[in-house]
Amino acid sequence: MTVLDFGSLVLGAGGFGDTLDREQSFAILDAFIEAGGQAIDTADAYSVWVPGHTGGESESILGDWLASRGTRNRVTIATKVGNKPDRAGLSRENITRAIDESLVRLRTDRVDLYYAHRDDPDQPQEEVLSAFDELVRAGKVREIGASNFTADRLRSAAAIAAREGFTPYAVAQDHYNLVEREPELALLPTIAELGIVEVPWGGLAHGFLAGAYGQGDAVPPPWTGLVAMYWADARKADLLDLLKDLAAAHRVSPAAIALAWLAAQPAVAAPVSAALSVQQLTELLQAASVQLTTGELAQLSEACAPIPKTS
Repeated sequence: MTVLDFGSLVLGAGGFGDTLDREQSFAILDAFIEAGGQAIDTADAYSVWVPGHTGGESESILGDWLASRGTRNRVTIATKVGNKPDRAGLSRENITRAIDESLVRLRTDRVDLYYAHRDDPDQPQEEVLSAFDELVRAGKVREIGASNFTADRLRSAAAIAAREGFTPYAVAQDHYNLVEREPELALLPTIAELGIVEVPWGGLAHGFLAGAYGQGDAVPPPWTGLVAMYWADARKADLLDLLKDLAAAHRVSPAAIALAWLAAQPAVAAPVSAALSVQQLTELLQAASVQLTTGELAQLSEACAPIPKTS
C-alpha cells in the first residue's frame, strides 16, 4: 500500500514541451499548486513523439519549474522508465542510468514514484525488481509502480518481491476510463487483492469524454483512430449526452463528471489528467467537489459496461 498522497487529481505533464511551451507549462503548474494540487506525472519519454525531440523535454520543464518556484517538497513527483528510445526496456543498467538522467532533468535528488513505463518480458522480473529495490535503498526513489502490466505479471512480481524481500510495486497505472473498461475484468480485482492502488491515465479518453471533439472532427495523432472508434459505438455517443446532463445538474464540466466517476472506482487513488490551459485545468479540478449519488454512478457505469470475453 502506498504512503504517497496524490490528492484528488494527478496533473499529467505529457503536454509540457509538446503542445505547451515553457511559459504555458509554468502557468498551468502555478495554477495547479495554488488550487491545492499535490501530484504531477511525467516520464523520460515525454515528448519523444515531437519531431526533433529525444525525450526528457517534459521532465526538464518540470525541473525548471520546481527549481524556480522552490516547490519540490510540496509535490509528489512521478516519472517513468522503459519507453525512451535510448533508454528502452528494463535492464538493470538501463534503469540505473535512466534514473540518474531523470534526476538531473528534474533538478532533484529523488522522485517519489518511479514507474516501469511498460513491462519488459525480455528481462527476468527478479532482476527488474532488484534494480528498482536498489534505487529505493539508495534514496533515489521512494516507491515503485507498474504501468501497463497484465494482472498475471503484477501477481508474479508481487510474489517475487515478497520472497526476495524486494520493494514491491505499490502503484499501478493503466488506461482506464468510462469507455475503456477492460481493466475491470481482471486487472483491477488483482490490484485490489495485492494492496496496490490504481492511478489511471487517459481518464478523459483523449478528450472524447470532455466533449472536445464532435463526430467527424479532426483529431490529432496518435489518437485519431481511437476517438473515431468511440464515435462509432452508439453506447459511447449516448454516454456523452448523459455526461452533459449530469454536468448541468452539478454545475460543472462534463470532464469533471467523468473524472469524478473514475475517482470513485474501487482501488483508484486518483486519476491522471492533463490540461492544455489554465481554464481547462479549472474545469478538471471541479471533479474534487462533485459528489455523485449511488444512482448517478450506476447510470454512468451501466452506460458503457465492459463486455466479458467469451472463450
